[in-house]
Amino acid sequence: MALLDIQKVSMHFGGLKAIRELDFAVQQGEIRGLIGPNGAGKTTLFNVISGIYLPTRGRFFFQGQDITRLRPHGTAKLGIIRTFQAITLFKHFSVLRNVMVGCHLHSHYSFFGSLLGTPNSLRHERENEARSMEILEFMGLARYKDELAMNLPHGHQRALGISIALAGQPSLLMLDEPVTGMNPEESAAMMKLIQKIRDRGITILLIEH
Repeated sequence: MALLDIQKVSMHFGGLKAIRELDFAVQQGEIRGLIGPNGAGKTTLFNVISGIYLPTRGRFFFQGQDITRLRPHGTAKLGIIRTFQAITLFKHFSVLRNVMVGCHLHSHYSFFGSLLGTPNSLRHERENEARSMEILEFMGLARYKDELAMNLPHGHQRALGISIALAGQPSLLMLDEPVTGMNPEESAAMMKLIQKIRDRGITILLIEH
């Protein structure tokens, strides 16, 4: 059984047919690429899979479960985590705090518990900080943990965006043009990181030109 199975999916915007009758599958443990020019519907497909758009027609399944009508929070809870083409960071937060924000998808303490600093919320915060540091070590960003995200070089900002996604504990990580704006050396380093992520058991679907 495919990890992600897309069956006859179409996405129309009025008279514009961005996706037409797409059949597509991603197997567990793959790095699968979507390649094509601007306007080919690649990011639209990411938006459909992640629940930002509901498809005009067709169905798609994740680990055998029909997720066609799930919205973004539901798909993320199942383990479908994505990045965006534009870098989306909390630029005035530290690098560590950015990754900790990503951990909150699976946190179970309440808003008021966090506000009041209850023992349960403090324990979860310590766990999230430890997990975030492990991710930063893995991504080669640990030395920048106290730096503001806005001060990082472009390539490191891209890596931080992926670090935040990893904090969401993905089974399927969807990367929208992860090497955009990078020079050849930075691009090669990013592709090595992506291979390391796959080697941790995370399936990857990525967009490139």
